[in-house]
Amino acid sequence: MPISPAVRATHPPTVWLARGRHTGSDPLDVVRRNLQRLKDAGTIDDFLEPPEAEDAPKPVVEARWRVPEGVTVRARLTVVRVADTEAHTEADHGTEWVLAAEAEEPWDQRWPSPATVFWPDGPDADWDHDLPTGLRLRDVNRLPEDDKAMRRLFRDAVRGSWNIHVVVHEAMTPDDRGRRPLTPLLPESLRHRVVEHRAAPQQLRAVNWALKETGVQVPRGGAVVLPAAPGKTGRETDEFAVRSVFLDGSEPSDLVDALTRFAAEPRPLPDGGEDAVTALREQWHLLTVEEELVRERALVAMYAEALDAMTKSRDLYREAAERAHEALTAYRETAAALPEPPQPPAAPTASPLQQLTRTLERLKGTARTRDTP
Repeated sequence: MPISPAVRATHPPTVWLARGRHTGSDPLDVVRRNLQRLKDAGTIDDFLEPPEAEDAPKPVVEARWRVPEGVTVRARLTVVRVADTEAHTEADHGTEWVLAAEAEEPWDQRWPSPATVFWPDGPDADWDHDLPTGLRLRDVNRLPEDDKAMRRLFRDAVRGSWNIHVVVHEAMTPDDRGRRPLTPLLPESLRHRVVEHRAAPQQLRAVNWALKETGVQVPRGGAVVLPAAPGKTGRETDEFAVRSVFLDGSEPSDLVDALTRFAAEPRPLPDGGEDAVTALREQWHLLTVEEELVRERALVAMYAEALDAMTKSRDLYREAAERAHEALTAYRETAAALPEPPQPPAAPTASPLQQLTRTLERLKGTARTRDTP
């Protein structure tokens, strides 16, 4: 009988999640300098690099800020160096990073991107590489000419990426404005979660062949958002497809709408996403004075409750011991007051006459034995 897979937790509407790879050197120093610059400018409230724990050796950096609506956002960046001996391809080298942010209200894609709080947003930054594909998040990624390589690329994008992948088909060869990436035209919180794949005019048939196992198709001169899992999408084929995308430098409003709806759609957390959200909520160190006071009060209440439980347990144990002692004393007193039990009668002893008779019989038997030749 097949075992049904475990049901994954749903992506919380208050959470912003991303994962990528930094290909440059000393990513933590890059993060520290960017956070310090934003703190000095008053863009963020504060940041903290907690000491590494023995059970969590991966470096962590926390930051807290408020969006224009006054909503507080807390974010946690975790980085881990990929050893050269474990790398299999050029895309495997570098530093893997996971960024989890949570707001006090449902996330608005127009809010500032948590990625640019930790990482610099310059064109030469090395942090914006999609983890399974190695492609850039803020650039146009041309699809490979080989059909099988294209299919493998889409398979990796659908199965292993935390980012949103969109395929855009050029109906005709665009000019310079049309060759620019579309991601800078997206809402701020979407810009660093979208990987843009660009298909040349002659690649439409090959693209749709490569997309067959994902369950979606790209319209001619349009775009389609890839599903979050391969195979059955559980949605209408054209629900997140855009019929026309004008590559003239103008805002792609239909594509923005499709991406925004896709980002807000309830869906299971990706592999490792639940751990990132749990760590953000349960291992948070960057507390305000008010939060510190609340936590200390909670600790005092917890300790008081534990002490009260220990006191009650001690009293119950003492009471049980006293009752047991009383019962033992009463038993001893009752046993002492009972009469002595009657002794069993002694075995009767033989009379002197009987003892003399037995002795004579023994002597008689001995004499007969001697007379026998």
